[in-house]
Amino acid sequence: QVHLVESGGGLVQAGGSLRLSCAASGIAFSINTMGWYRQAPGKQRDMVATITTDGSTNYADSVKGRFTISRNNAKNTVYLQMNSLKPEDTAVYYCNANIRAAWNGALADVWGQGTQVTVSS
Repeated sequence: QVHLVESGGGLVQAGGSLRLSCAASGIAFSINTMGWYRQAPGKQRDMVATITTDGSTNYADSVKGRFTISRNNAKNTVYLQMNSLKPEDTAVYYCNANIRAAWNGALADVWGQGTQVTVSS
């Protein structure tokens, strides 16, 4: 099975920066699109940014110009650089990966455990 482990969350003041990392581990799989999602208390889980294998990116309107998603395919790792953070960015951030199993070609979405990002004003 495939596991995603996030790191890099924490407390930061408004205007500051954080970088989230998500590493995928396991055997016999390949990763397609990876992304970051977030969920604030009482709100839906929303897409923040996604990135394809060849580096094509997509961002939520609320983070365009402030956040940058990137990936290192050799390390099976995706990153989210978050700059100019705002209090409304406070949420649990979840890593997501769409994978294909080498064994049977099956597709699956895998989620990380989440990492808390808190932005104080």
